[in-house]
Amino acid sequence: MSGSSSELFRRLSQLYVGLALYGVSSAALVRAGLGLEPWGVLHQGLAERTGLTIGVVSIVVGAVVLLLWIPIRQRPGLGTVSNVFVVGIAMDGTLALLPEVHSPVGRVALMAGGIVLNGVATGLYIAARFGPGPRDGLMTGLHRLTGRSIRLVRTGIEIAVVATGFLLGGSVGVGTVAYALAIGPLAQFFLRLFAVPAPAATAGPDADRGSDAEPGARPEGGAAEVPSGPVGGEEPGRAILPG
Repeated sequence: MSGSSSELFRRLSQLYVGLALYGVSSAALVRAGLGLEPWGVLHQGLAERTGLTIGVVSIVVGAVVLLLWIPIRQRPGLGTVSNVFVVGIAMDGTLALLPEVHSPVGRVALMAGGIVLNGVATGLYIAARFGPGPRDGLMTGLHRLTGRSIRLVRTGIEIAVVATGFLLGGSVGVGTVAYALAIGPLAQFFLRLFAVPAPAATAGPDADRGSDAEPGARPEGGAAEVPSGPVGGEEPGRAILPG
């Protein structure tokens, strides 16, 4: 297998393993019952109201958010479209296999494991450099249009998402807070661990930038902006977390 083929295989593997693990980690947080990540709160609330599974709701919400990319002129990548479907399918599949946990110790352990696994999944998926997830693309698009900081735009979106999800019956708790505090550092650590070397650029003033200009080349922090962010990143030097 040639170098370019092996790199593509590695990137595709990281993309789909990362997306699948993201769905598994979200399911673990659901079973822990101690609070979900921000978009998970909305998905769970909508699932409660509609009778759909939380994975199907995740797919529908992702598709709707992707439609919002049209007026803000965001361009989807393979990772963007894959994110919409793979995460929801993996989440429902995991929930079908993972039993309810009633012990307080077991629930805390499941919550902690879910958060760490989410960081692993985020690092795998972002480092694959196949474009931002729908929710993160919405964030970076609004950042570009409004001129507001990534942190401010992300915080505003996630406050609205959590509040809406909570009012619909989604679970907010210690897990939501723990996720917000931990996911930025975890994602940053695993991004560095799973980084795929970018192809060398041609000689010129921008040669040292590698593929940073490529959508999806960098992450953009969860609770904290990481300096090097689900996923993708429209701007070199910034970082995004999955959505």
